[in-house]
Amino acid sequence: MFSSFALFNYRAFFLGGLVSNVGTWMARVAQDWLVLTVLTNNSASSLGLVTGLQFLPVALLAPSAGAIADRFPKRVILVATQLALGLNSLILWLLVATGTAQLWHVYVLAVTMGIITALDNPTRQAFVSELVPKSLLPNAVGLNSASFNGARLIGPGVAGLIIGFWGIAPALLINAISFVAVIGGLLAMRSTELHPAALRKGRGAVREGLAYVRSRPDIMLVLLIVFMLGTFGMNFQITNALMATRVFGKGAQEYGLLGSILSLIHI
Repeated sequence: MFSSFALFNYRAFFLGGLVSNVGTWMARVAQDWLVLTVLTNNSASSLGLVTGLQFLPVALLAPSAGAIADRFPKRVILVATQLALGLNSLILWLLVATGTAQLWHVYVLAVTMGIITALDNPTRQAFVSELVPKSLLPNAVGLNSASFNGARLIGPGVAGLIIGFWGIAPALLINAISFVAVIGGLLAMRSTELHPAALRKGRGAVREGLAYVRSRPDIMLVLLIVFMLGTFGMNFQITNALMATRVFGKGAQEYGLLGSILSLIHI
């Protein structure tokens, strides 16, 4: 079950990612609570717009971002994207901590985060194949999924407690600091134990990728299912927050706990 942990590079990648994922889920709760209770009067449209701005660049830029990931060393790209995401988070914390945050600030930072994430996601997923041999790849992917879901279980509940006792700013600061873990893990890796893929040269990678997908009805079906599920079924980030505030009239602690319980059900 944990065979990939025998490799130092994968352990560094997993532990750094786990810490960072917990921080990311904490920041999502803190950002939603900021928009709903500080910057607006429980505005569902504002919260939905922030969420949309955060994920729209990922949908639009993912094919081009994947082509970039094939052309440059993936570890270098990941260090750069994690630094950028950490800086983006630090700016939001600074705005909230100084009491100068406005709604348009959150909109801009959400778009910026989405653009960076569009490059980070495919690079990080492809980088796993450079950390472990092919025989361990299914195990490594499974452990990554466990890391993501574990962070999703822990992060919202911890964020709710921190926001309830100390406010939104500390939760955002913890997220900004958490990027040190993943960057440190990437820098600590042993280059001699990596299995880097050959870098692609020339153009046409996006066209080739789209042509391949069009030639595979099974992949097209999976993409359609994921699109429908993501569009109409995975709106819990918005509905949870609104249920906690509008329907049940609860605070940040209950909202965070609700997010953790939902994660436990999905696991």
